[in-house]
Amino acid sequence: MAAYLLRRLLLVIPTLWAIITINFFIVQIAPGGPVDQAIAAIEMGQSSGLPGAGGGSGNGKASPGLAQFGEGQYRGARGLDPEVIAEITHRFGFDKPLHVRYFDMLSDYVRFDFGDSLFRGSSVMGLVKNALPVSVTIGLWSTLIIYLVSIPLGIRKAVRNGSRFDTWSSSVIIVGYAVPSFLFAILLIVLFTGGSYLDWFPLRGLTSPNFDTLPWYGKVTDYLWHITLPVLATVIGGFATLTMLTKNSFMDEVGKQYVVTARAKGLNEKQILYRHVFRNAMLLVIAGFPATFISMFFTGSLLIEVMFSLQGLGLLGYDAIVQRDFPVIFGTLYVFTLIGLLLNIVSDITYTLVDPRIDFEGRQ
Repeated sequence: MAAYLLRRLLLVIPTLWAIITINFFIVQIAPGGPVDQAIAAIEMGQSSGLPGAGGGSGNGKASPGLAQFGEGQYRGARGLDPEVIAEITHRFGFDKPLHVRYFDMLSDYVRFDFGDSLFRGSSVMGLVKNALPVSVTIGLWSTLIIYLVSIPLGIRKAVRNGSRFDTWSSSVIIVGYAVPSFLFAILLIVLFTGGSYLDWFPLRGLTSPNFDTLPWYGKVTDYLWHITLPVLATVIGGFATLTMLTKNSFMDEVGKQYVVTARAKGLNEKQILYRHVFRNAMLLVIAGFPATFISMFFTGSLLIEVMFSLQGLGLLGYDAIVQRDFPVIFGTLYVFTLIGLLLNIVSDITYTLVDPRIDFEGRQ
């Protein structure tokens, strides 16, 4: 197992390199880079608010990406003094050749140095550190609730397969799966955040402005009050897959020979279910926890964070894309990718912990 884990950890390096490299060169053909935005701001008479005027990139490091049109000509640059364009280009580090910027980026990322944001006046690592707990919080709470509800529901559906309960619960699950999380979030906002109906929950953030002055129990209540709607909106689509997986796993195990043997020995159905079937049926369900968390962490974070104004990695990456803040874009991409790869390894370890008979090393 140790050799297998070592190979998987070593495989993280070329995978990260490939993802970052592909996205780096894709960005080269994308229009509207930070230089173009700076030029547009000058032409609109907003030079005082240019990114980099007060803080800028700070360390002068090149950002991975630049949209250039023609021979040294940027979109919107026509009519401006070439010296002004050269100054802006140098300020953002885009006066360096493409290959130099690429290898500088790789060198910095090996040391987890993502440079500084072009538009926020702070380091990318600092922004990621502040945003990561928000995304992890939503992902963990969503995954926990999904498991606490879906596993008992899936077991009950398996035990009562074909009954009226199984039929109507399947209908509810299918409807929940068909409703996109962002659409359900809109419904929750309209109904419970002071829109057209009730004003029970806050619309923005994870805490209230007076959070620091609250006692510890008040902080817990305030936090749960803010997290309720984002978590509900995130988990709405996660019930169907896990519930049906649990049901099908139990149904598959119930038909196996060892269950028939247990019945022949005189064990009742509850003993068979929880002493024999449960462990084998829950193998895929429990071992899939990291994968479920990845799904909640990645797919649910962006839209939910944008709609509820939660300053997580999803919203941070979205704002960076809109602003063409390339250091932040690539920093969040790097963190997202690294977390996903490591959690996949954790998922493999979980399989072996749940069932020691699984030997990934022996299957290589």
